[in-house]
Amino acid sequence: MSSLVANSVGTLAALCSMSSFAPQIAKIWRDRDAGEISLAMYLVTVTGFCLWTAYGLFTRSWPVVVSNFVCLGMSATVLALKWRFSRHS
Repeated sequence: MSSLVANSVGTLAALCSMSSFAPQIAKIWRDRDAGEISLAMYLVTVTGFCLWTAYGLFTRSWPVVVSNFVCLGMSATVLALKWRFSRHS
């Protein structure tokens, strides 16, 4: 496989991963409700993106660092909104 094809696939994958959190953030913000969001899932997700970012730094893989850092920021935003807008019964 050519490096152009591989890089294109990697770029598209990173863009999909980075943008996947935007609809969830918009919905939570619009509805001011995060009751249906799994706290445990987002704690694990944020932890995973922290580890992937660290891995990218250790291996000096800047595409891994940048894409996972963006995902970390967006998943952390969902987590923060979960804490802010969760309705306690």
